Amino acid sequence: ADFNYGADEYDAEGNEEPKALPEGSETMPYIDESPTMSPQLSARGQESGDGVSPTPTDGLGTGGERDAGKGLEMRKLVLSGFLASEEIYINQLEALLLPMKPLKATATTSQPVLTLQQIETIFYKIQDIYEIHKEFYDSLCPKVQQWDSNITMGHLFQKLASQLGVYKAFVDNYKIALETAEKCSQSNYQFQKISEVSWAGGKGQRTASLWLSPLPLLYKPIDRVTRSTLVLHDLLKHTPADHPDYPLLQDALRISQNFLSSINEDIDPRRTAVTTPKGETRQLVKDGFLVELSEGSRKLRHVFLFTDVLLCAKLKKTAVGKHQQYDCKWYVPLADLVFPSPEESEHCPQVHVIPDHELEDMKMKISAIKSEVQKEKANKGQSRAIERLKKKMFENEFWLLLNSPAIPFRIHNRNGKSYLFLLSSDYERSEWREAIQKLQKKDLQAFVLSSVELQVLTGSCFKLRTVHNIPVTSNKDDDESPGLYGFLHVIVHSAKGFKQSANLYCTLEVDSFGYFVSKAKTRVFRDTTEPQWNEEFEIELEGSQSLRILCYEKCYDKTKLNKDNNEIVDKIMGKGQIQLDPQAVQTKNWHMDVIEMNGIKVEFSMKFTSRDMSLKRTPSKKQTGVFGVKISVVTKRERSKVPYIVRQCIEEVEKRGIEEVGIYRISGVATDIQALKAVFDANNKDILVMLSDMDINAIAGTLKLYFRELPEPLLTDRLYPAFMEGIALSDPAAKENCMMHLLRSLPDPNLITFLFLLEHLKRVADKEPVNKMSLHNLATVFGPTLLRPSEGESKAHLTLASDIWSHDVMAQVQVLLYYLQHPPISFTELKRNTLYFSTDV
Repeated sequence: ADFNYGADEYDAEGNEEPKALPEGSETMPYIDESPTMSPQLSARGQESGDGVSPTPTDGLGTGGERDAGKGLEMRKLVLSGFLASEEIYINQLEALLLPMKPLKATATTSQPVLTLQQIETIFYKIQDIYEIHKEFYDSLCPKVQQWDSNITMGHLFQKLASQLGVYKAFVDNYKIALETAEKCSQSNYQFQKISEVSWAGGKGQRTASLWLSPLPLLYKPIDRVTRSTLVLHDLLKHTPADHPDYPLLQDALRISQNFLSSINEDIDPRRTAVTTPKGETRQLVKDGFLVELSEGSRKLRHVFLFTDVLLCAKLKKTAVGKHQQYDCKWYVPLADLVFPSPEESEHCPQVHVIPDHELEDMKMKISAIKSEVQKEKANKGQSRAIERLKKKMFENEFWLLLNSPAIPFRIHNRNGKSYLFLLSSDYERSEWREAIQKLQKKDLQAFVLSSVELQVLTGSCFKLRTVHNIPVTSNKDDDESPGLYGFLHVIVHSAKGFKQSANLYCTLEVDSFGYFVSKAKTRVFRDTTEPQWNEEFEIELEGSQSLRILCYEKCYDKTKLNKDNNEIVDKIMGKGQIQLDPQAVQTKNWHMDVIEMNGIKVEFSMKFTSRDMSLKRTPSKKQTGVFGVKISVVTKRERSKVPYIVRQCIEEVEKRGIEEVGIYRISGVATDIQALKAVFDANNKDILVMLSDMDINAIAGTLKLYFRELPEPLLTDRLYPAFMEGIALSDPAAKENCMMHLLRSLPDPNLITFLFLLEHLKRVADKEPVNKMSLHNLATVFGPTLLRPSEGESKAHLTLASDIWSHDVMAQVQVLLYYLQHPPISFTELKRNTLYFSTDV
């Protein structure tokens, strides 16, 4: 990225105050405040500052004259600061050259430490650079010390810039020099010793404490060009256009900028990371997009974790064709970074959580747009139309990315400021936390970055980043795997490798719409080192490519539990991730696997059912039982209006599940559901005992399974096309007539059961403040279950499972939602009105 100048453009949002400048120097635009600032010189610069003051009253005569004088004074201040750092730079180059003489002396003996070739490579052009700067410093220093208004020094800067060819040669050799120095110090103890002694004993002890290793010093020359380019900016700012220096400085600036932009292209980015206060090379360890809660609103940030600092940036809006750049919002040195415990986070802002149904709505919209894009492509549609759809899709996905995360990840700066990120998965949170804690084990020092250092660091982010695109599907290439659509059946068997007994459970996450969501959770296995869960889950996949398993120790400490809903206080014992390879997963058989996570092994099995397979309704061959048997057969056999299984499950949910968070949305344990299915099919007299003992999510799951396994949907195959047409009508009166007429056309057992279920779902939604299940949520869960056509019907529809899915599902959800939002519908009222309507559909 080009080094754009702007020492004070750092942070309009007030996240990090720039450092206070020495008293009386508030008007200085730029003085190098890095550790290499020489106290004597900067003080000298200020003493002779002759009243440079931010107050205009003690100015120099009239306005124009005063400004000119002030400009000259500013020039002097800028130059004093620059000379100070130039002096230290020359010391550093001297220190770098110190070992060269003894090394060269041994090179021609019988026991050389390094060969002449190696010495040439490591110290290539450093002598020349040293001489150029020494000459520059010796010419500039007396001018600044005997300062007067007629002094010119543009020619010195112009000469310095004209010698940048030497730097170019240095840069071209830089990578090899570093590698050679690294290799030699690893393989050659003598070289390591010589360089340590010489480099540590450079001129002045300041040098020794800062630069104990040759490697950061080797970076200095490139750093220097950046520095002098910034100073040229400053000098020009305070040099009148008619001053003889002006054209010379302009020329020097032009040459320097061209040089910088040319080397920015060439340097290996991982090498150009800036040095840390301890003189090690600062490297990027991890980066990624996170949502920050800043001043009450959600902002997408790109967060960079370096070896000694966490930096939070946002991508700047840039003109077309310009290099993209990052803008630093804040940074926290890792030495100052702490994670507040949940108890300390009481004062944190309450997170506004978007209701699930709004997120589900948005997913539906995105799926519908995806289908349209596919259709346009298939019909060789106009690229403009496709672009428009893609733009819309990006906007919707971006909204989802910002609004779906709800797990708080807090970072605290020891010096007082706290930051809050929201993540969609506890997995990410522990990854970031572990990465930071691992770096904090090293002996880190606190520091403050000067505005220039901060700029150089933020500038390096663009090149160093490993995550380039916001994780939305519109950023994926067409040939990338679209992921899996359908159902993943996972059995979590057991785990071993725990050091001591604990209360343990696992959660399962899959990726969907670019981020991970938690889909299932085993029960807590109490006080054990070898939990045996053996629980099966059915997880819906929406373009998923990975499955994650997280293993937790349950926290029963009452003091920690009453935090805001999304604060997970349980401790992660281990976590692991596997890719869902479509080839391997597509087999119909169970596939056993083990995930290893820091010493813990979790055994699980999985199999996958694709969307089109799971869309099939398979009529039961058996005459007995209730699952997979026509509803009319069951009600006739039971002499009931509503099947017994429906009444019992609903009664149990209303008794003890109506306030359960996510009832009907959170999947029950598949093995429990299968056990209940077997008991209902056998018409076992122990049903009621079993129901009262069973986990409520399993009972809710059994009810859904019953409707899903009906040989034809509750609202029938015959009427399905008419329901699809009716819901699409825009005139409310016509829609009402049509939708009521369709209900009347259902067979009695179907209609009575449907109205019975409808009233129950409305009662569940009445408890939405507690159970978080709105009418819309319930329609999303039950719509496809009650309407999805059986095999024969849906065959005509099935082109691409994911397309159909999105389009039809939305309509199925809307049909159920229509009836849920409708005032109470009574069976007798409906039937009484039959007379007024024709009966053919």
